Amino acid sequence: MTIPAAAAAAYRAAAQATAQTPTTSITPANLPGGNFSDFLSGAIKDSINTMHQGEKAATEQVQGKANIVDVVQSVNAAELTLDTVVAVRDKVVAAYQSIMNMPV
Repeated sequence: MTIPAAAAAAYRAAAQATAQTPTTSITPANLPGGNFSDFLSGAIKDSINTMHQGEKAATEQVQGKANIVDVVQSVNAAELTLDTVVAVRDKVVAAYQSIMNMPV
């Protein structure tokens, strides 16, 4: 994932926004590096790819075609990715529930 690059781009955009005149506004479409939906879809694709690599490495090990160190690294990366996805999902569900419980 490109989280450090996205953070640097967001920081750069914020610095440019403060340097510009107050009449110009920055919308998410004008930010360098794309918008949030592009970032989210790229992160999901990266996580799916990491999971597939872990499964492929495990399958190759069962067939005797892979090095055990590579398999452990791939499976560990897949496990870390799964933990991250679950944590993000939990935060999204909690935010949704919080919004739904707000008084109108």
